Amino acid sequence: MMVPAPVVYILDDDTGMRTSLAWLLESVGIKSIGFGDPVEFLDAFDESVPACLVLDVRMPGRSGFDVQTELNRRGAKVPTIFVSGHGDIPMSVRAMQNGAIDFIPKPYNSQQMLDRVQSAIKVALQNHAAERKRSELRQRIQSLTAREKEVLRGVIDGKGSKRIAADLSISVKTVDVHRSSIKEKLGAESIAMLVRDVVAVWTPDSDTSQIDR
Repeated sequence: MMVPAPVVYILDDDTGMRTSLAWLLESVGIKSIGFGDPVEFLDAFDESVPACLVLDVRMPGRSGFDVQTELNRRGAKVPTIFVSGHGDIPMSVRAMQNGAIDFIPKPYNSQQMLDRVQSAIKVALQNHAAERKRSELRQRIQSLTAREKEVLRGVIDGKGSKRIAADLSISVKTVDVHRSSIKEKLGAESIAMLVRDVVAVWTPDSDTSQIDR
């Protein structure tokens, strides 16, 4: 599957600022989409596309901080560069504490902005690749049989094959067969790597699959 081209969202109620930044980005081949209204941006925002956000702090209605809060609520990891003509240290600290990667005062230097945006795009691509990997792993976990998931739960809990076999009333050999199948289906090179990756994306207690009998 091809990775979509990254995009820079520009959210600022200043039309001139949006246009000039879009031209600047276009001059180096970077795609951007501009919005003057936070609601329109939030409605259009596509989490499946690697993206960063250049976000103005002060806008009519919802502020840049409101937008940042909503993105965080959605769990969207969007590298965000705040811009403001009225910035101060407490404002920049608040932005960074809530996940922004930069805070740039207006008017900004064009090369500085390009450098920051290109860095943000790299982060966006890394985040996107990591999320794709997690999504693929979730799908692979769901392809396991219910019994394999029971064995996987025991492995995650740090139990050996004998303990898992006793808990599930099956033979140790059967557990070992399941462990081997789990490693193959999940593409894990080792049990340690399997546990590390699985615990990041799977909560056994929330899985309602029925046990294969």
